[in-house]
Amino acid sequence: MKVEVYADFACAWCRLGMRRFERAVAAAGGEPVELVHRPYQLSPDASEEPRSTVELMTQMTGSRDQVDAMFGEMTRLGASEGVEYRFDRAVEVNTLTAHRLMWFAEQKYPAEVRSELANAIYDAHFRDGANIADRAELVSLAERSGLDGDRVRTFLASEEGVAEVSDQVAEARRSGITSVPTFVFENGELLRGASTSEEILAALQRAAR
Repeated sequence: MKVEVYADFACAWCRLGMRRFERAVAAAGGEPVELVHRPYQLSPDASEEPRSTVELMTQMTGSRDQVDAMFGEMTRLGASEGVEYRFDRAVEVNTLTAHRLMWFAEQKYPAEVRSELANAIYDAHFRDGANIADRAELVSLAERSGLDGDRVRTFLASEEGVAEVSDQVAEARRSGITSVPTFVFENGELLRGASTSEEILAALQRAAR
């Protein structure tokens, strides 16, 4: 069975959605499930120059207390499911290059390697405060996830995948994807936003039937 997920590496709910999906698959048992990663950008005009997530959100909301409360709640929720958020370290950057790397992995590597890479990028962003627009950082993450570093380095130095990923992001919006994560199952069912592991499991079971 294949399931597509539209997600953005700058989305904290997408990171949690990956963990919940993995738990749902483990609970389902039965036939293997291949997760296909589809790009989405919440802020396609974001700069590649890193900016503090806390400072950026404070400017947007006008309230540091509100930001601290929001991130504090997300941190507690993540910890309850084994996901570590360190918003005090996180920096906001354009995610196109990270999505290009996932696009490359989708063409060349099996599902388990792709999932390892996706989790590595999410954790680098939300836990480690890494700049996931930086090519050297992405090469390092790719190598630790089982990709060939030299091939990734050559790919990222080119323009390959830029048009394709940009087109996929635009097509997602045209097709009505407005929130992430959005999981798309083989029977056509969609789960949008903060779905629980139980909801994802039920959707997997319906698709299997």
